[in-house]
Amino acid sequence: MGGLFSWLIVPPLAAYLTIPGFAEIIRQTDFSVLKWTFFMGVLWGIGGLTYGLGVRYLGVSLGSSIILGLCSIFGALIPSVYYRFYPKAGKDTITDLLTQHWGQLVLIGLLVCIIGIIICGKAGSMKDKDLAGQAASEANKEFQIGKGLLVAIVSGVLSACFSFGIEAGSPMAAVANDVWKAAHPAAVAAHPGEGFLFRNNVVYVVLLWGGLTTNFIWCMVLNARNKTFGDYTNKKAPLKANYLFAALAGTTWFAQFFFYGMGESRLGNGASSWILHMAFIILVANSWGLALKEWKGVQPRTKNMVIAGILAILVSVLIVGYGNYLKP
Repeated sequence: MGGLFSWLIVPPLAAYLTIPGFAEIIRQTDFSVLKWTFFMGVLWGIGGLTYGLGVRYLGVSLGSSIILGLCSIFGALIPSVYYRFYPKAGKDTITDLLTQHWGQLVLIGLLVCIIGIIICGKAGSMKDKDLAGQAASEANKEFQIGKGLLVAIVSGVLSACFSFGIEAGSPMAAVANDVWKAAHPAAVAAHPGEGFLFRNNVVYVVLLWGGLTTNFIWCMVLNARNKTFGDYTNKKAPLKANYLFAALAGTTWFAQFFFYGMGESRLGNGASSWILHMAFIILVANSWGLALKEWKGVQPRTKNMVIAGILAILVSVLIVGYGNYLKP
Protein backbone atom coordinates (compact mmCIF):
# COMPACT_ATOMS: atom_id res chain seq x y z
CA MET A 1 0.00 0.00 0.00
CA GLY A 2 2.86 2.36 0.72
CA GLY A 3 4.13 1.77 -2.81
CA LEU A 4 0.81 2.86 -4.33
CA PHE A 5 1.22 6.23 -2.63
CA SER A 6 4.93 6.65 -3.39
CA TRP A 7 4.79 5.49 -7.04
CA LEU A 8 1.22 6.01 -8.27
CA ILE A 9 -0.69 8.60 -6.21
CA VAL A 10 1.77 11.18 -4.87
CA PRO A 11 3.98 11.70 -8.00
CA PRO A 12 1.15 12.89 -10.30
CA LEU A 13 -0.28 14.92 -7.42
CA ALA A 14 3.08 16.65 -6.98
CA ALA A 15 3.30 17.23 -10.73
CA TYR A 16 -0.26 18.61 -10.81
CA LEU A 17 0.52 21.08 -8.02
CA THR A 18 3.81 22.29 -9.53
CA ILE A 19 3.59 21.87 -13.32
CA PRO A 20 0.47 23.20 -15.10
CA GLY A 21 -0.45 20.87 -17.96
CA PHE A 22 1.98 18.10 -16.96
CA ALA A 23 -0.31 15.43 -18.45
CA GLU A 24 -0.23 17.22 -21.82
CA ILE A 25 3.58 17.29 -21.68
CA ILE A 26 3.59 13.50 -21.22
CA ARG A 27 1.07 12.98 -24.03
CA GLN A 28 3.15 15.04 -26.47
CA THR A 29 6.45 13.36 -25.55
CA ASP A 30 8.07 11.07 -28.11
CA PHE A 31 7.35 7.40 -27.43
CA SER A 32 11.06 6.56 -27.37
CA VAL A 33 11.58 8.94 -24.43
CA LEU A 34 8.64 7.47 -22.54
CA LYS A 35 9.80 3.92 -23.30
CA TRP A 36 13.33 4.36 -21.97
CA THR A 37 12.20 6.36 -18.94
CA PHE A 38 9.68 3.64 -18.07
CA PHE A 39 12.19 0.84 -18.70
CA MET A 40 14.77 2.44 -16.44
CA GLY A 41 12.06 2.58 -13.79
CA VAL A 42 11.41 -1.16 -14.22
CA LEU A 43 15.12 -1.95 -13.74
CA TRP A 44 15.31 0.39 -10.77
CA GLY A 45 12.29 -1.42 -9.30
CA ILE A 46 14.16 -4.74 -9.52
CA GLY A 47 17.08 -3.06 -7.75
CA GLY A 48 14.70 -1.94 -5.02
CA LEU A 49 13.36 -5.46 -4.54
CA THR A 50 16.84 -6.94 -4.17
CA TYR A 51 17.77 -4.07 -1.84
CA GLY A 52 15.51 -5.61 0.77
CA LEU A 53 17.30 -8.96 0.46
CA GLY A 54 20.70 -7.27 0.69
CA VAL A 55 19.72 -5.53 3.92
CA ARG A 56 18.26 -8.80 5.21
CA TYR A 57 21.52 -10.69 4.73
CA LEU A 58 23.98 -7.89 5.55
CA GLY A 59 22.09 -5.65 7.95
CA VAL A 60 20.98 -2.04 7.52
CA SER A 61 24.36 -0.38 7.86
CA LEU A 62 26.56 -2.71 5.79
CA GLY A 63 23.89 -3.61 3.22
CA SER A 64 22.92 0.00 2.60
CA SER A 65 26.58 1.06 2.38
CA ILE A 66 27.42 -1.44 -0.36
CA ILE A 67 24.20 -1.16 -2.34
CA LEU A 68 23.96 2.62 -2.25
CA GLY A 69 27.71 2.95 -2.73
CA LEU A 70 27.59 0.99 -5.99
CA CYS A 71 24.45 2.91 -6.96
CA SER A 72 26.36 6.13 -6.32
CA ILE A 73 29.33 5.10 -8.46
CA PHE A 74 27.35 3.86 -11.45
CA GLY A 75 24.71 6.59 -11.23
CA ALA A 76 27.37 9.30 -11.08
CA LEU A 77 29.76 8.14 -13.80
CA ILE A 78 27.72 6.37 -16.48
CA PRO A 79 25.76 9.51 -17.55
CA SER A 80 29.00 11.53 -17.82
CA VAL A 81 30.52 8.81 -20.02
CA TYR A 82 27.37 8.80 -22.18
CA TYR A 83 27.49 12.57 -22.67
CA ARG A 84 31.15 12.31 -23.66
CA PHE A 85 30.04 10.54 -26.84
CA TYR A 86 26.61 12.18 -27.16
CA PRO A 87 27.16 15.78 -25.95
CA LYS A 88 24.24 17.83 -24.68
CA ALA A 89 24.22 21.43 -23.52
CA GLY A 90 24.38 21.79 -19.74
CA LYS A 91 25.49 18.18 -19.12
CA ASP A 92 28.88 17.31 -17.61
CA THR A 93 31.04 14.81 -19.48
CA ILE A 94 33.71 12.49 -18.15
CA THR A 95 36.22 14.74 -19.91
CA ASP A 96 35.01 17.71 -17.87
CA LEU A 97 35.49 15.73 -14.69
CA LEU A 98 39.00 14.62 -15.67
CA THR A 99 40.36 17.90 -17.00
CA GLN A 100 38.79 20.64 -14.84
CA HIS A 101 39.77 21.35 -11.24
CA TRP A 102 36.22 21.18 -9.88
CA GLY A 103 35.65 17.91 -11.75
CA GLN A 104 38.85 16.40 -10.38
CA LEU A 105 37.71 17.24 -6.85
CA VAL A 106 34.38 15.53 -7.54
CA LEU A 107 36.22 12.41 -8.72
CA ILE A 108 38.46 12.52 -5.65
CA GLY A 109 35.32 12.73 -3.52
CA LEU A 110 33.92 9.71 -5.37
CA LEU A 111 37.18 7.82 -4.73
CA VAL A 112 37.02 8.66 -1.02
CA CYS A 113 33.41 7.45 -1.02
CA ILE A 114 34.55 4.14 -2.55
CA ILE A 115 37.25 3.85 0.12
CA GLY A 116 34.60 4.40 2.76
CA ILE A 117 32.48 1.64 1.22
CA ILE A 118 35.46 -0.75 1.20
CA ILE A 119 36.11 0.04 4.86
CA CYS A 120 32.47 -0.69 5.66
CA GLY A 121 32.78 -3.96 3.73
CA LYS A 122 35.87 -4.87 5.75
CA ALA A 123 33.93 -4.09 8.91
CA GLY A 124 31.23 -6.48 7.73
CA SER A 125 33.78 -9.25 7.23
CA MET A 126 35.19 -8.61 10.71
CA LYS A 127 31.66 -8.65 12.10
CA ASP A 128 31.09 -12.06 10.50
CA LYS A 129 34.15 -13.46 12.27
CA ASP A 130 33.27 -11.81 15.59
CA LEU A 131 29.78 -13.33 15.56
CA ALA A 132 30.94 -16.84 14.57
CA GLY A 133 30.09 -19.25 17.33
CA GLN A 134 27.91 -16.74 19.17
CA ALA A 135 24.17 -16.90 19.56
CA ALA A 136 22.86 -14.55 16.92
CA SER A 137 20.86 -11.58 18.09
CA GLU A 138 17.54 -10.67 16.46
CA ALA A 139 19.28 -8.14 14.19
CA ASN A 140 22.15 -10.48 13.23
CA LYS A 141 20.59 -13.95 12.96
CA GLU A 142 20.29 -13.84 9.14
CA PHE A 143 23.72 -12.30 8.50
CA GLN A 144 25.31 -14.04 5.45
CA ILE A 145 28.25 -12.18 3.94
CA GLY A 146 28.60 -14.23 0.71
CA LYS A 147 24.97 -14.33 -0.38
CA GLY A 148 24.48 -10.78 0.86
CA LEU A 149 27.35 -9.37 -1.22
CA LEU A 150 26.06 -11.03 -4.41
CA VAL A 151 22.55 -9.64 -3.93
CA ALA A 152 23.95 -6.24 -2.93
CA ILE A 153 26.01 -5.94 -6.14
CA VAL A 154 22.98 -6.71 -8.33
CA SER A 155 20.85 -4.28 -6.36
CA GLY A 156 23.46 -1.51 -6.44
CA VAL A 157 23.93 -1.66 -10.21
CA LEU A 158 20.20 -1.77 -11.01
CA SER A 159 19.31 0.90 -8.45
CA ALA A 160 21.50 3.34 -10.39
CA CYS A 161 18.92 3.11 -13.18
CA PHE A 162 16.91 5.80 -11.38
CA SER A 163 19.63 8.27 -12.33
CA PHE A 164 19.57 6.95 -15.90
CA GLY A 165 15.79 7.32 -15.93
CA ILE A 166 16.05 10.99 -15.00
CA GLU A 167 18.43 11.44 -17.93
CA ALA A 168 16.14 9.51 -20.28
CA GLY A 169 13.18 11.67 -19.26
CA SER A 170 15.07 14.96 -19.42
CA PRO A 171 13.24 16.06 -22.64
CA MET A 172 10.02 16.21 -20.59
CA ALA A 173 11.77 18.28 -17.92
CA ALA A 174 13.10 20.59 -20.64
CA VAL A 175 9.56 21.21 -21.95
CA ALA A 176 8.32 21.91 -18.41
CA ASN A 177 11.21 24.33 -17.99
CA ASP A 178 10.39 26.14 -21.25
CA VAL A 179 6.72 26.41 -20.33
CA TRP A 180 7.61 27.89 -16.95
CA LYS A 181 10.02 30.39 -18.49
CA ALA A 182 7.40 31.54 -20.99
CA ALA A 183 4.90 32.07 -18.14
CA HIS A 184 7.37 33.86 -15.85
CA PRO A 185 9.47 36.27 -17.94
CA ALA A 186 10.13 38.57 -14.96
CA ALA A 187 11.64 35.74 -12.90
CA VAL A 188 13.77 34.68 -15.85
CA ALA A 189 15.03 38.23 -16.33
CA ALA A 190 15.85 38.57 -12.62
CA HIS A 191 17.65 35.20 -12.48
CA PRO A 192 18.73 34.35 -16.04
CA GLY A 193 20.93 31.41 -15.06
CA GLU A 194 18.26 29.54 -13.12
CA GLY A 195 15.62 27.18 -14.45
CA PHE A 196 12.31 25.81 -13.20
CA LEU A 197 12.78 24.36 -9.72
CA PHE A 198 10.13 21.61 -10.07
CA ARG A 199 10.71 20.52 -13.67
CA ASN A 200 11.68 16.93 -12.77
CA ASN A 201 8.28 16.17 -11.25
CA VAL A 202 6.88 15.33 -14.68
CA VAL A 203 9.72 12.84 -15.25
CA TYR A 204 9.01 11.08 -11.96
CA VAL A 205 5.45 10.27 -13.04
CA VAL A 206 6.64 8.05 -15.92
CA LEU A 207 9.80 6.79 -14.20
CA LEU A 208 7.89 5.62 -11.13
CA TRP A 209 5.28 3.89 -13.28
CA GLY A 210 8.11 1.53 -14.16
CA GLY A 211 9.02 0.99 -10.52
CA LEU A 212 5.35 0.43 -9.68
CA THR A 213 5.05 -2.22 -12.41
CA THR A 214 7.93 -4.32 -11.03
CA ASN A 215 6.85 -4.05 -7.41
CA PHE A 216 3.13 -4.54 -8.08
CA ILE A 217 3.75 -7.78 -10.00
CA TRP A 218 6.02 -9.12 -7.27
CA CYS A 219 3.58 -8.16 -4.50
CA MET A 220 0.76 -9.97 -6.32
CA VAL A 221 2.96 -13.06 -6.67
CA LEU A 222 3.72 -13.01 -2.94
CA ASN A 223 0.05 -12.41 -2.05
CA ALA A 224 -0.95 -15.41 -4.17
CA ARG A 225 1.86 -17.62 -2.86
CA ASN A 226 1.23 -16.77 0.80
CA LYS A 227 -2.56 -16.46 0.42
CA THR A 228 -2.55 -13.04 2.06
CA PHE A 229 -5.03 -11.10 -0.11
CA GLY A 230 -7.44 -11.19 2.83
CA ASP A 231 -5.04 -9.14 4.94
CA TYR A 232 -6.11 -5.99 3.09
CA THR A 233 -9.61 -6.28 4.59
CA ASN A 234 -8.87 -8.21 7.80
CA LYS A 235 -11.06 -6.50 10.39
CA LYS A 236 -8.99 -7.98 13.24
CA ALA A 237 -6.08 -5.78 12.20
CA PRO A 238 -5.94 -1.99 12.81
CA LEU A 239 -6.65 -1.24 9.14
CA LYS A 240 -7.15 2.51 9.47
CA ALA A 241 -3.84 2.98 11.27
CA ASN A 242 -2.06 0.60 8.88
CA TYR A 243 -3.32 2.41 5.79
CA LEU A 244 -2.58 5.80 7.33
CA PHE A 245 1.00 4.91 8.18
CA ALA A 246 1.48 3.22 4.79
CA ALA A 247 0.30 6.41 3.08
CA LEU A 248 2.57 8.50 5.29
CA ALA A 249 5.56 6.25 4.58
CA GLY A 250 4.91 6.33 0.83
CA THR A 251 4.57 10.11 0.81
CA THR A 252 7.72 10.54 2.87
CA TRP A 253 9.62 8.19 0.56
CA PHE A 254 8.65 10.23 -2.50
CA ALA A 255 9.69 13.42 -0.73
CA GLN A 256 13.35 12.40 -1.05
CA PHE A 257 13.16 12.60 -4.84
CA PHE A 258 10.89 15.63 -4.77
CA PHE A 259 13.68 17.53 -3.00
CA TYR A 260 16.38 15.80 -5.04
CA GLY A 261 14.67 17.07 -8.17
CA MET A 262 14.76 20.60 -6.81
CA GLY A 263 18.49 20.30 -6.13
CA GLU A 264 19.13 18.66 -9.49
CA SER A 265 17.48 21.60 -11.24
CA ARG A 266 20.30 23.75 -9.86
CA LEU A 267 23.23 21.31 -9.91
CA GLY A 268 22.26 19.16 -12.90
CA ASN A 269 21.95 15.36 -12.75
CA GLY A 270 25.71 14.98 -12.85
CA ALA A 271 28.17 13.26 -10.56
CA SER A 272 27.83 15.87 -7.80
CA SER A 273 24.06 15.61 -7.37
CA TRP A 274 23.93 11.83 -7.33
CA ILE A 275 26.94 11.32 -5.06
CA LEU A 276 25.64 13.81 -2.49
CA HIS A 277 22.21 12.20 -2.50
CA MET A 278 23.52 8.65 -2.12
CA ALA A 279 26.24 9.52 0.41
CA PHE A 280 23.74 11.09 2.79
CA ILE A 281 21.52 8.01 2.56
CA ILE A 282 24.54 5.83 3.42
CA LEU A 283 25.39 8.03 6.38
CA VAL A 284 21.87 7.90 7.77
CA ALA A 285 21.56 4.13 7.16
CA ASN A 286 24.81 3.44 9.00
CA SER A 287 23.76 5.66 11.86
CA TRP A 288 20.52 3.71 12.17
CA GLY A 289 22.49 0.46 12.05
CA LEU A 290 24.51 1.55 15.05
CA ALA A 291 21.41 2.81 16.85
CA LEU A 292 19.58 -0.50 16.26
CA LYS A 293 22.53 -2.39 17.82
CA GLU A 294 23.35 -4.35 14.66
CA TRP A 295 26.98 -4.19 15.75
CA LYS A 296 26.26 -5.43 19.27
CA GLY A 297 28.60 -8.21 20.35
CA VAL A 298 31.45 -7.32 17.99
CA GLN A 299 34.96 -6.38 19.00
CA PRO A 300 35.67 -2.64 19.57
CA ARG A 301 38.03 -2.61 16.57
CA THR A 302 35.19 -3.84 14.36
CA LYS A 303 32.87 -1.06 15.47
CA ASN A 304 35.72 1.43 15.04
CA MET A 305 36.18 0.15 11.51
CA VAL A 306 32.58 0.86 10.50
CA ILE A 307 32.77 4.29 12.17
CA ALA A 308 35.91 4.99 10.09
CA GLY A 309 33.96 4.04 6.97
CA ILE A 310 31.14 6.42 7.92
CA LEU A 311 33.64 9.24 8.47
CA ALA A 312 35.28 8.56 5.09
CA ILE A 313 31.90 8.84 3.37
CA LEU A 314 31.20 12.07 5.24
CA VAL A 315 34.55 13.48 4.05
CA SER A 316 33.64 12.48 0.48
CA VAL A 317 30.44 14.54 0.77
CA LEU A 318 32.46 17.59 1.83
CA ILE A 319 34.95 17.16 -1.04
CA VAL A 320 32.21 16.77 -3.65
CA GLY A 321 30.37 19.76 -2.22
CA TYR A 322 33.49 21.91 -2.42
CA GLY A 323 34.22 20.77 -5.96
CA ASN A 324 30.72 21.72 -7.03
CA TYR A 325 31.15 25.09 -5.27
CA LEU A 326 34.16 25.77 -7.53
CA LYS A 327 32.26 24.83 -10.68
CA PRO A 328 31.95 27.90 -12.94
